Amino acid sequence: MQVDSVQRWMEDLKLMTECECMCVLQAKPISLEEDAQGDLILAGGPGPGDPLQLLLKRGWVISTELRRIGQKLAQDRWARVHSMSVRLTCHARSMVSEYSAVSRNSSKEMGQIEKLLMEKCSELSAVTERCLQVENEHVLKSMKACVSETLSMLGQHFGQLLELALTREVQEGGVVALFKICRQDTFRCLYPQALRTLASICCVEEGVHQLEKVDGVLCLADILTDDSHSEATRAEAAAVVAQVTSPHLPVTQHLSSFMESMEEIVTALVKLCQEASSGEVFLLASAALANITFFDTMACEMLLQLNAIRVLLEACSDKQRVDTPYTRDQIVTILANMSVLEQCASDIIQENGVQLIMGMLSEKPRSGTPAEVAACERVQQKAAVTLARLSRDPDVAREAVRLSCMSRLIKLCRSPSERNSSDAVLVACLAALRRLAGVCPEGLQDSDFQQLVQPRLVDSFLLCSNMEESFV
Repeated sequence: MQVDSVQRWMEDLKLMTECECMCVLQAKPISLEEDAQGDLILAGGPGPGDPLQLLLKRGWVISTELRRIGQKLAQDRWARVHSMSVRLTCHARSMVSEYSAVSRNSSKEMGQIEKLLMEKCSELSAVTERCLQVENEHVLKSMKACVSETLSMLGQHFGQLLELALTREVQEGGVVALFKICRQDTFRCLYPQALRTLASICCVEEGVHQLEKVDGVLCLADILTDDSHSEATRAEAAAVVAQVTSPHLPVTQHLSSFMESMEEIVTALVKLCQEASSGEVFLLASAALANITFFDTMACEMLLQLNAIRVLLEACSDKQRVDTPYTRDQIVTILANMSVLEQCASDIIQENGVQLIMGMLSEKPRSGTPAEVAACERVQQKAAVTLARLSRDPDVAREAVRLSCMSRLIKLCRSPSERNSSDAVLVACLAALRRLAGVCPEGLQDSDFQQLVQPRLVDSFLLCSNMEESFV
């Protein structure tokens, strides 16, 4: 988003100085490490008396700090882990106190979670400080597991607190007010911010209920299909669609208004994917499409008619749009859900899609962060699922065999490190291998056939899941 830099600096200043003061008061020096500046990512301060903005901005700061602490912990950067834990405590304390000051009487449940959150913050600061004094590697390793567990529990408490608070604020009419902004042309400059806020608060069921009540889906469809809106505005509208159609929210299955506008929305999202000027825009649009393919099977037929397979596969060769496992996860999700349609196979072959799916079976993380590793696992699993479904068509199966997909699947089954020891990837690869073996059994060695294809699936799974690397 284009934001005046001086204005943003003035908004950030409050939180930045507050954090430094609190660190100094606790006798914790500000780190001078070269990456310290990059770790201090802070959002602009909320306006006075605005509990919703306070929650979203403070919540974003704390989420960022939690993720960064996890990264430094994985690198054994104990000095950074401790200083960031202190800073995290400062932000959590500020969020609790500021929200209490501007909101109405808190519920007993919120009070209990606030207490648990602050206790875990204190525990994290204390244990990381002790780690700085430890030199024994064995002791430090055991303490690292303790820190990791504390960090995980802290994240859970924070998520629970944020969800409770957001649900409460949504019930006060926040969704109604935001959609009022998005329906007035005079406020067009505020659309992206309003839509981003809607995407955040629709992560709770109450937010989706409120959106349904005010015909929010129709408003989102109008924004997505109106080319006079900026790409940034349409991308934020796509983010709201992705949120409200999330398969993790059971309430989304009852969005009756979505069915009425689905064709318009799907068409607009495919166009946004095709014309996206950045990876972020493509990710938001493709994530929305991926969720919609779970929402209703009719969406897959629409995507076929819109030549979405060509759009998605062409994007895979454009590093400006598709350059992360998170984006490839969305693409392969769409392909996996579309592959249940018989006519999908011919489109995949025509666009050299089998080769692209083969490449996804080799997806590897760059940074090694838990989130990226998990994304790579999902890409491998869904690529194998897609291949298994498409191989009902003999032409697809023969093309997969020609591209040595069977050898890659065997390696994924036999080598745990290739799939990050993921059971989900293993099951999907075994299923795909068996489907291909039915078409081209001569592509397998006897040992592979006897261990990976001939036994019951559960027996092959148990064999592969217990394999050591030296077995291969």
